[in-house]
Amino acid sequence: MSEMHPAANAASLADQPRVSPLTVSLIILALAVGSFGIGTGEFAIMGLLPDVATTFGVSNAQAGYVISAYALGVVVGAPLLAVIGARFRRRDLLLALMSVFAIGNIASALAPTFESFIVMRFLTGLPHGAYFGVAALVAASMVPVNRRTQAVGKVMLGLTLATLIGTPLAAFFGQILDWQFLFSAVGVTGVLTVGLIAVFLPRDRAPVGINAFTELEALKRKQVWLTLGIAATGFCGMFAVFTYISPIVTEVARLDLSMVPVIMAVFGSGMIVGNIFGAKLADLSLMRTIGWSLTVYFFVLVTLSLTAHIPAMLFVCCFLIGCSFVVGPALQTRLMDVAGNAQTLAAALNHSAFNVANALGALFGGIAIDLGYGYGSMGFVGAIMAICGMLVFATSVALDRRDRQVPAAIVPAE
Repeated sequence: MSEMHPAANAASLADQPRVSPLTVSLIILALAVGSFGIGTGEFAIMGLLPDVATTFGVSNAQAGYVISAYALGVVVGAPLLAVIGARFRRRDLLLALMSVFAIGNIASALAPTFESFIVMRFLTGLPHGAYFGVAALVAASMVPVNRRTQAVGKVMLGLTLATLIGTPLAAFFGQILDWQFLFSAVGVTGVLTVGLIAVFLPRDRAPVGINAFTELEALKRKQVWLTLGIAATGFCGMFAVFTYISPIVTEVARLDLSMVPVIMAVFGSGMIVGNIFGAKLADLSLMRTIGWSLTVYFFVLVTLSLTAHIPAMLFVCCFLIGCSFVVGPALQTRLMDVAGNAQTLAAALNHSAFNVANALGALFGGIAIDLGYGYGSMGFVGAIMAICGMLVFATSVALDRRDRQVPAAIVPAE
């Protein structure tokens, strides 16, 4: 089966209105502000779970279900909205998605009960993956083909900056004021993004030749499912650790609560390093980057559980776990390469898969805590899931090799 390179999809968007280089920069900035808001809302809550638990009178493990609810919303919303919105104008779809995100965060800040808070987090997660998918396509369609990855990377820079700046600041002010401040601030960021997109992104034409059926074709491809499986299983550990990072810092490492934002900043630094160098490594060897990332990531998680009681080692391990985002660009490229024409769905499903990992990490971590293994076991939980990711990766590689050998095997001998 021949695969269509993602550049082919960019060509299909080439008839969008011409804009100046300055306007392109402003559009990408607007999209990056949205990704900054999404990243802040997704990660900052991890450092405020004890405050959420206190407010609603639930345990830390139960509070972790809030993160699972948001992740489940991403998992459900990414493919659903990507397929439904395949024929819509990109500008209209982005405005609608970010509006839902903004309203959902403001409603989360006002939720009166734990149950209603969980429902709001689920609804707020629905536009997450589709927003990133459509934003990536818009950014890529406005620059030459050889600069597509750079444009998409600039949009994603908002997400990585959120882990370095937005998340620690939100956690800091959330501790000083209350956790509702976080969602109010993220909601305002969403409103700002809606305004920026409305002002800078020109009215476009609906994509030609792309519909729900062409997008759904991606689901027939084994390599699409295997690539998603690598992200969904292999990277649960990152989310298991950072769902319960606050009690890990205070109860395992015996540090002051004020160090939680610092740890989050360290993680964010590692994530930015991984994002920058991951794209370069993937250009050299896509599959080797994925394989080695999973291997190193496994050993880092094991080391975390063995040494989390030592503050210096906790900082080192958190930085290296952030660096595991080196696999992000590689998996995104792999997914787009094997998805054919279904680029919108593929881009959205990448975020859906990582949020399956988010949900499973919080869930399995909570189960381990309830079983009495303690917060220090989060690295072991993640290491077990990393092995699952390695097995899925090995299956993908084996299938690739088999497919490459099939044509040679069926050529008649002369």
